[in-house]
Amino acid sequence: MDDPSNAELAHRIEAMRIDLKEDFRELVGRLDAKVSVERYEIERRNRDEVHVQMMERITAIETARDKERQAAESARQKAVDDRRADRRLIFSALVVPVLIVLLQAYLAAKGAGS
Repeated sequence: MDDPSNAELAHRIEAMRIDLKEDFRELVGRLDAKVSVERYEIERRNRDEVHVQMMERITAIETARDKERQAAESARQKAVDDRRADRRLIFSALVVPVLIVLLQAYLAAKGAGS
């Protein structure tokens, strides 16, 4: 018969005990590495809050850029309008009096020649 001796059985049992001990250590290490559900939920909420804050910042930046763009367009349009007003002012301040003087001189010359 191939029955193992008591010493051999004790040796096998000790080897199994050591093997089980190592397996439990590995299992405990794995469990320690796992994140608890509560911690996962807290971290997920924090990520969601950060995401919402980031989206709010992006929206605020885009709004500010749109306002700046509109202000720049408004300033450009005002400058164009000011140039047009300046041209009209120059025309009425310089050209019209010269034309009136020329017209008076023409009329005076025509009237003197009659």
